[in-house]
Amino acid sequence: MKMLINVPESVVSDALRGIAAAHPDLTVDVENRVIVRRDAPVADKVGLVSGGGSGHEPLHGGFVGPGMLDAACPGEVFTSPVPDQMARAAAAVDSGQGVLFIVKNYTGDVLNFDMAAELAEDEGIRVAKVLVNDDVAVTDSLYTAGRRGTGATLFVEKIAGAVAEEGAPLERVEAVARQVNESSRSFGVALSACTTPAKGSPTFDLPPGELELGVGIHGEPGRERRAMMTSAEIADFAVDAILQDMSPTAPVLALVNGMGATPLLELYGFNAEVQRVLQERGVAVARTLVGNYVTSLDMAGCSVTLCQVDEELLRLWDAPVRTPALRWGI
Repeated sequence: MKMLINVPESVVSDALRGIAAAHPDLTVDVENRVIVRRDAPVADKVGLVSGGGSGHEPLHGGFVGPGMLDAACPGEVFTSPVPDQMARAAAAVDSGQGVLFIVKNYTGDVLNFDMAAELAEDEGIRVAKVLVNDDVAVTDSLYTAGRRGTGATLFVEKIAGAVAEEGAPLERVEAVARQVNESSRSFGVALSACTTPAKGSPTFDLPPGELELGVGIHGEPGRERRAMMTSAEIADFAVDAILQDMSPTAPVLALVNGMGATPLLELYGFNAEVQRVLQERGVAVARTLVGNYVTSLDMAGCSVTLCQVDEELLRLWDAPVRTPALRWGI
């Protein structure tokens, strides 16, 4: 496999050096692997911290900035960051109003963020935690107890980031983050396996002419494998899987997300089919986001995330944001 890297051991550090050079509005600690918005801590503001294994870019470091995260902790590829990283990030963004940890539901992330919360609280920092577990495909996967955290992480970080930017107290920011997670569902599809730099070959076997329905963002197995389907057929399957688990009574945010190797030409075509299915099912769409946001290295495929929103959540979604990967209103 050909990769644009030096050696596997330096992939994350090299990327962090590149992020620092490209985004001077971020403070990037390459040695300790913490990305912080340069104006942190922001006075009288709750700090938002997230993180996870590298390989899902722009999640999470690409979402650091005004209106979203205050800090992100990248781990090794597909590996949780360590508690010291998270505790250091919490200390860097705490203004005295507390810190919210946004945690995807993977066993390593959950355990390490729990330990980091204890470390931060020992230093006098108030910490709340919200678990993202939006994937309807399977329960109790290779990396999780319960449902996996996937595309809804973007919705949680953006909307909670907006309410924190307005100066809401920690309890309010936590409640909004929980509401977004509980209102969101996701389903992913893989057309090819991903390749980690350390392994240098596909992480799982997906024969030519087949696809995996319900795949996880680390290549975890989904519901079933089938012969290759059309974009319309995949949209029918993915959206129906989500709607079997939620029955929206209000408009939704729709995220049509690429897994890393799917061209925008294909994603926009797939979005057309997703919108068709939602219209046929009587689901109103308030806003749509299309692109590679929660990825899995070089996996070809896509995911759909829907989040039911009321007027307040939609207002917070539309609020200004300025990060490397998400930017509007500023």
